[in-house]
Amino acid sequence: MLPLSEFRAADRAGIRGVLFDIDDTLTTDGRLTSDAYLALERMHEAELITVAVTGRPAGWCDQIARLWPVRGVVGENGGLCFWHDRRANRLCQMFVQPADERRANRLALAAIAERILAEVPGCALASDQHYRELDLAIDYCEDVQPLGPVAIDRIVSLMVASGLTARVSSIHVNGWFGDYDKLGMARRFMNEVCGIDLDAERDRFVYLGDSPNDCPMFDYFPHSIGVANVMNIKDRLTHPPTYVTARRSGDGFCEAVGALFAVR
Repeated sequence: MLPLSEFRAADRAGIRGVLFDIDDTLTTDGRLTSDAYLALERMHEAELITVAVTGRPAGWCDQIARLWPVRGVVGENGGLCFWHDRRANRLCQMFVQPADERRANRLALAAIAERILAEVPGCALASDQHYRELDLAIDYCEDVQPLGPVAIDRIVSLMVASGLTARVSSIHVNGWFGDYDKLGMARRFMNEVCGIDLDAERDRFVYLGDSPNDCPMFDYFPHSIGVANVMNIKDRLTHPPTYVTARRSGDGFCEAVGALFAVR
C-alpha cells in the first residue's frame, strides 16, 4: 500500500468518478461530517460520477438515493442498487434476486440469525436488519461492546456452514445467499444505468474503502484508496488498496477528494 502522494497527478487528472464505502470511510465514528458531505457536493457540482457502495440496508439506500448528491447507491454488499431519476422524479431499483426469492431467503436468514446469537455471546442483530431485503447483518461493534477477532471469525464460520456468503465490514458481519458482491452490482449499475463499460474504464475511476468487504473493489480498481484506518485490519485484507490516505475515515475521504481536485 502506497501513500496517497504516490497517486500520480496525470492519473488523478483523468478520473471521471468516485465509488466509495460509507461506514468509517465517508463517515467518522458513526457521523457524516459537514466536510465529508461538502466533498460529495463538490464532486457532484464538478460532474464527477459518485456512487455509494455499502453494506447498509435497502431502507438506507432509499434515503441516500433520494437525498444525497450521488448518481446511485449499491447496497447490502451488492444485492441491490437504488437511484433517483430526477427527470421522471421517481426512485428506481435493481435487485440480484426476484421478490419471491428474497421473501423465502429472509425466513431462512432469521433462523440462521437465531443460531448465531445463541452461539456467539455479545453479538446482536444489527439495528438496521428490519430494513434489509437480502442479507443478514450481525453487529459486532456498532451498538454492542466490540468483539475480538475470534468471535468475528466464529460468526463468519457459522454463516458459511449455513450456506451463506459471509463478509466482514467495519461494524457488521454480513451473510447472504448467492455469490454476488459489491463489485458485480457496481459494474451492472455503471453499464445499465450510466452507460459506462467499467471494465474498459476502470483506470478512470477511484474506489475508497476501509474494510475486508471492500477487497473485490480494491482488487478491481487500479486507483483504489483505503482511508488510514484500513491499516488497522491490513492482515485481514485478501486484496489491499493501492493507496492509503494519511488521515482516517471521513477526513481521509476529504483528503482523497482534495487530491483529485488539486489537479483539475
